[in-house]
This record gives sequence, structure tokens and C-alpha cells, in this order.
Amino acid sequence: MTVEIKFCGLTRPVDAGMAVSLGASYVGAIFAGGPRRLTPERAAEVFAPVANAARRVGVFGAERPEEVAAAARTASLDIVQLHGDPTAEYAASIRTECDLPIWAVVRVSSGAAAARIAELDEVADVIVLDAFVPGQLGGTGTSFDWRDAARWARPARARLMVAGGLGAHNVAEA
Repeated sequence: MTVEIKFCGLTRPVDAGMAVSLGASYVGAIFAGGPRRLTPERAAEVFAPVANAARRVGVFGAERPEEVAAAARTASLDIVQLHGDPTAEYAASIRTECDLPIWAVVRVSSGAAAARIAELDEVADVIVLDAFVPGQLGGTGTSFDWRDAARWARPARARLMVAGGLGAHNVAEA
């Protein structure tokens, strides 16, 4: 198993540089809303110093596919991450618009998330499991029961990633 790290919600170029210096494979910018939301132009500035050192990920909510594609071009994204409980149809429409790898987030609150994984498996390159926190799309620092998820989270095609509440104290366990 390979462990890859993504630092997300970056707002300054110096933070992107620090993330790469610490071994991050991915750097992320938020377009979905919240206090760390960036414009595509600002994300391009944040990513500029690490353009060849890490893959650039844009985190989106339920924006229209054309808006996602325009932001992806402006920010020179390598990957589109979809929060907001994306459907397979929505993920497919994003791929059609911008032809980038799709990371679809499934917010885990119970084993019922297995059906969502099965639905997204055909269209997502990666399925990201994150904790379900009412009223929040992500970025809460909350973890979920990884051992329980290991029993039912079995995509057939897509890679599986975990997010939320990860740190030096628990990443090995995850």
C-alpha cells in the first residue's frame, strides 16, 4: 500500500511550498465555499510555486459542470474533487466538461455508504471517504471508524482514499 498525502484548503503560496517540502503528493484549493474558499485566479497563484512538484486538486460542491471546468482551466488543476454527495450522473458530467480525473467524496455515517461507493465506482477514479458532519461538506478534522469501513468499502475499479481527522497520531492506523 502506498501512502500519499494531500494538504487541502491552502490559501497561500508559501503553504503550498511547505506542503511539498513535507512530502505532499497533492495540494488542494477549496472552491466549494467556506472560509478557505479561493477564486480560480487565486488558486493559480497559490499553486504556481509547486506546479511540477505536486498534483493540484480543486475541491468543489455542487457547482455547474461548466463552472467546474472553467475553474479547473484557470487554476491549472490536475484533479477535480467532488463534495456535496455527488451522484454518478453529476460526476460523469464533470468528466465530460473538463476531462480530468474525478475524486468523488462519500461522507461516511454508516455502512449505508457502501451503496454510494458502488454507484460512483463506475465514474470516479478515486472514492474519498470522509466523515459525515451535519451541515459541513468536509474539512472538519473529524475522523470516522476506519475499521468498520474496511469491512464494507470495496470499490471494484476506483482507488479508495480516506480523509478527515488524519494526523501524525493516527495516520498509520488509518
